[in-house]
Amino acid sequence: MNTPFAAVFEVYPAIDVRDGRVVRLAQGDYARETRYGDDPLALAQAYAAAGARWLHLVDLNAARAGGYTLATLLSRIKDTTALSVQTGGGVRGESDIERLLANGADRVVVGSLSASDPNRVAAWLGRYGSERLTIALDARCADDGRWFPATHGWTRQGRRTLGELVRFYTRSGLRHLLCTDIARDGMLSGPNLQLYALLRQWAPQVALQASGGACDLADVRSAREAGCAGIVLGKALLEGRIGLAEALAC
Repeated sequence: MNTPFAAVFEVYPAIDVRDGRVVRLAQGDYARETRYGDDPLALAQAYAAAGARWLHLVDLNAARAGGYTLATLLSRIKDTTALSVQTGGGVRGESDIERLLANGADRVVVGSLSASDPNRVAAWLGRYGSERLTIALDARCADDGRWFPATHGWTRQGRRTLGELVRFYTRSGLRHLLCTDIARDGMLSGPNLQLYALLRQWAPQVALQASGGACDLADVRSAREAGCAGIVLGKALLEGRIGLAEALAC
């Protein structure tokens, strides 16, 4: 499939931090945590050394409770690497966005509020510009087949459907959309290509980042062929199932 983003497909190695440690959650469940190390800065530096251009940095403590806690880590990553960083967790207001941008964030990821207060977030797109924000609408499929975004660290369900929100944000100038199929996150079961096909129908001009389930290089290629502008890789990198240099070469 030919897409306007094929030439700029980006691989985003992900570092999820909880209590200062690099972790992964299975299907967004905080009780199903796997720890991978105590030095997220060293991991970011290793990803940079492997050729990564971008990093996806998540504050899991803040995602659930609010109050971004990784400002020092973010600053050190920016000071010691050439990585561009999109980061979020606990973004609740303009002061959070401004603080993250001041600490070096290239894009601020807005999650829960994107589902619970879209009018407010749309105003931020207008104020800060579509290149400075990534809207994260991470979702579950309901029994009736409709997709709903999750909020508060994936512990609650939003009221509006995923399709409604994506169309709303497209009209509001959205450029960067990250969407995770929560059922696949951390499960190494492959990305949900049907979900991304739907999103491409709803918002063909948005730069879509696939997230959740990737386990091998074929999944990276499949995301690109599905029209995604990039893919977020977490557990598969941490467990050595995908080599970052090989993924970047895709």
